[in-house]
Amino acid sequence: MEVLSKTGLEDHNENKLTLSTVLEINADTTSDEPLTTMQSIPGAFLKKLMMANLNARSVKCMSTDTGGSFWGTNHFDNLKSDSDNSNVINPLDLITALFLCSDSFLQQEMVQKMSMCQFAVPLLLPNCDTEQITLMLWALRDIVKKFRLSSQTSTKAFVVERIVLSDIPMVSFVRLGEIRVSKSQILNKLLSNPQQYHDTFVHHDMECGDIPHRISDGLVEISWYLPCGNRNIDMLTEPVVVANLRGDIRSFEKQFSFLCQTSAAVYIFTDDLESDLNLLKSKNTKAELILVVNSQRKSFRVDTLKEMTTNCSINDQNVIVKKKKNDAEFVKTLQSSVGAIIENTQNWLTVENMTDIARHSGILVDEDRNECQSARKMADEITSNITDTVKFKDKQLPLQGKIWKELSQLEKERCRQRKQGDQDIEHYKSSLKKKEKGLREKQQTCDMSDAMESFISGLSGSGAERSYFLKWMRINLDNLSPKNLSGLRDRYKDLCQYSPERKDDIKDLDKQLSDCSLGLEHFLRELGQLYEAACSLPEDSPQRKQMEHLPGLCAQMLLDGFPIELVDGDASNIPLKWISAVLTQLHTLVDSNSMILVVSVLGVQSTGKSTLLNTMFGVQFAVSSGRCTRGAFMLLIKVNKELKEELKCDFIMIIDTEGLKSPELSQLDDSYEHDNELATLVIGLSDVTIISMSMENNTEMKDILQIVVHTFLRMKELGKKPVCHFVHQNVSDMSAHDNNMRERKKLLEQLNEMTQAAARMEKKENITKFTDVMEYDPDTSSCYIPGLWHGTPPMAPVNAGYSEAVYDLKKSLMQDLIKCQSNDDITHFLKWTESLWESVKSEK
Repeated sequence: MEVLSKTGLEDHNENKLTLSTVLEINADTTSDEPLTTMQSIPGAFLKKLMMANLNARSVKCMSTDTGGSFWGTNHFDNLKSDSDNSNVINPLDLITALFLCSDSFLQQEMVQKMSMCQFAVPLLLPNCDTEQITLMLWALRDIVKKFRLSSQTSTKAFVVERIVLSDIPMVSFVRLGEIRVSKSQILNKLLSNPQQYHDTFVHHDMECGDIPHRISDGLVEISWYLPCGNRNIDMLTEPVVVANLRGDIRSFEKQFSFLCQTSAAVYIFTDDLESDLNLLKSKNTKAELILVVNSQRKSFRVDTLKEMTTNCSINDQNVIVKKKKNDAEFVKTLQSSVGAIIENTQNWLTVENMTDIARHSGILVDEDRNECQSARKMADEITSNITDTVKFKDKQLPLQGKIWKELSQLEKERCRQRKQGDQDIEHYKSSLKKKEKGLREKQQTCDMSDAMESFISGLSGSGAERSYFLKWMRINLDNLSPKNLSGLRDRYKDLCQYSPERKDDIKDLDKQLSDCSLGLEHFLRELGQLYEAACSLPEDSPQRKQMEHLPGLCAQMLLDGFPIELVDGDASNIPLKWISAVLTQLHTLVDSNSMILVVSVLGVQSTGKSTLLNTMFGVQFAVSSGRCTRGAFMLLIKVNKELKEELKCDFIMIIDTEGLKSPELSQLDDSYEHDNELATLVIGLSDVTIISMSMENNTEMKDILQIVVHTFLRMKELGKKPVCHFVHQNVSDMSAHDNNMRERKKLLEQLNEMTQAAARMEKKENITKFTDVMEYDPDTSSCYIPGLWHGTPPMAPVNAGYSEAVYDLKKSLMQDLIKCQSNDDITHFLKWTESLWESVKSEK
């Protein structure tokens, strides 16, 4: 409690910190004021961590910098004050305190971001006041890693696994007594390629790493070594989990015993060869015990070592002696020892299977909470029987397949009348209406499937249970798909990249991809169709009454921070009745305090749009390579009270869109049209649009910009002038901004030409340049962002330059949002969406 009150976290010991409070937009979101109090440290750490910033663990107060001061007048006073630890905290204590004060969803998100930064994450979390230890299974549940075994190098295959389910052996490192070498630093060297050292574990030589631990002794952290399949880069050829126990094993027998039962080997670092070794004898251990001693110490005697190994019946081969001051050879010896253990071990436990040992040892498991278990049961009921996703979708989610696609086509045809031929227009319209009615009736004859009934009852649970249910659904559905999907995605990507002329194959793969994928959005889409089908029934029909509560459930999801589909990418249509019901419910839920500003992102596929939004706002849009996000998803982020005045809004809505197809693929089907509709709609709805491009290449975006310009021209008539940012990804050269000045000028010239052409078509002769229709300054509205990874994945952390560049972009976005004069609430946004979508549908 002392540490918690020092860091201002004591209130959260009972009512935990939640993810939505951490993601809230507040005055600190874009402020760079130096930290002056200890209370501001946890917030600063979380802010950096949520943006996957590698420097998150180095946050500290400004007034503490006395350690390396130069000789000045008061040097001796400085020496005296060196021992004052009142204003500093060890990063491990900070991390432990935050995990103890966070709810399970924030813990999961923290672990996710820590693992992106290649920081070690907690496996056993101690609470030194209650002396309880918790196994952090739920917190680790969301980590998915990709790696390539040496056997897969030739085929370019790789493994994608949820890390708590994957069969990877664990080796643990502990210490007995005080030791001279830094165990954590040795582990960092063990896990790093020599040309790419990285601080996975916090150690003594890091910023504030030498501050004594107050609450983090007894913490067991883990990290993974995952190979990339290149013999010259990989330190180990097989994957391995590395666990590190903080503190002396004599004080933490429970943790030590747990590690002895779950690891393939436990390395015991000790300098004190005469210490009490009963601890090592009595353990019922499945692990090999390996002693690591330092022959540099004065007290080192070979005979004492012999006596010690005989007493503890430790095999002579299982003793590693550090002979020199230099660590390099010692680390090599450890690496080959770990390599040998992995090859010969049969004793593998997944993290999920460690729960029984934990419970037997009196260690709590975070997934044993009632809400978590009951939500899991409900999710398993739905997903456990799914073997073939295509069949499942046909049988259990029948409303969104062929019928909904046909309805979407009819709706557009009603507006565009392309196939009218020489029929009388009224007659043609009424025949279309009749077809539409027939399709809706067909939808109404489908009874609600078992899966949808269970899904609705899962959504109707209490707050925490509902969030657990949605998480479990997502996790289960993700676990179903990767096997066949990742193969398809790779083939799709290769074809698009290397043989775009094989259009039929690409088209076929594209269809397979969308048929195969099954995610939460498909269940929510079905909810929407159930509701829309019921809306065309008479008002008093029981079937319609039964569906009336559905929009409320979905509105609550939006408030809880889950993304909701705005444009259905498979049918390229907006289910308007459903969306307006959901947003109207949302307006009611927040007592009409629903002023919003909208930020959206557009770009060709695989230009890192979702990753950009996730890093910028700390949210979780689905990310994967190959064509992934389909349609457009919206997500709400709360704005804190103190900023509401300045921003004049209660929420910021973020819209993530699917990748627009590159021009060569656009001849496949009507995808060119689909892309145009999407671009027009998204830009029309936004206050700020980010246009994401890969490298410095603008050609692929030109086609889309042409449509964009048309859109903007019409927006201008309606008095809306959105702001636009061009983001060039994967540009790490510092001189990019200057070198590309020519490029930017050229881009602007082209945009001007397009604007003039569009203006002529639209008969708007007074508009002559791009900036007439859109806020765009070539110098400030272009932003260059370096690549995401620092080094070779899977062992590469996120590049600190990426995170910083995204942060700069976020600051300029916030400035743009403050200048925005659109004071619209959700109901206004809704009307705007409806009229905009009507216009898009009527467009040729």
